[in-house]
Amino acid sequence: QVQLVESGGGLVQAGGSLRLSCAASGPTFSRYGMGWFRQAPEKEREFVAVTRVSTSTYYADFVKGRFTVSRDNVRNTVYLQMNSLKPEDTAVYYCAASGMVVPGTSPHDYAYWGQGTQVTVSS
Repeated sequence: QVQLVESGGGLVQAGGSLRLSCAASGPTFSRYGMGWFRQAPEKEREFVAVTRVSTSTYYADFVKGRFTVSRDNVRNTVYLQMNSLKPEDTAVYYCAASGMVVPGTSPHDYAYWGQGTQVTVSS
């Protein structure tokens, strides 16, 4: 069982930056692929980024060059550094853990979810 707690959300102006953190409890954090998803009002949850067990990363096209995902296996924490934020990035951001070797972009690949943190980007 993995428990995930996100933090770092807030209100920022367009062009600004935020860093989200996701602290994981439970054993063997390093064995999980860690993903970030987001959900805007009245929209489906969508994939943002993933850092896999191998530490390879993969991003949604709409965040490439702006967001960076990283993990610290000593602190059992995954981060999402978000730069050049746009109003359309406004959403609740969730981190998720997957036991798959190569988790993909589907929420179904992830068994454990945090409660989410709100990110609001003003224009």
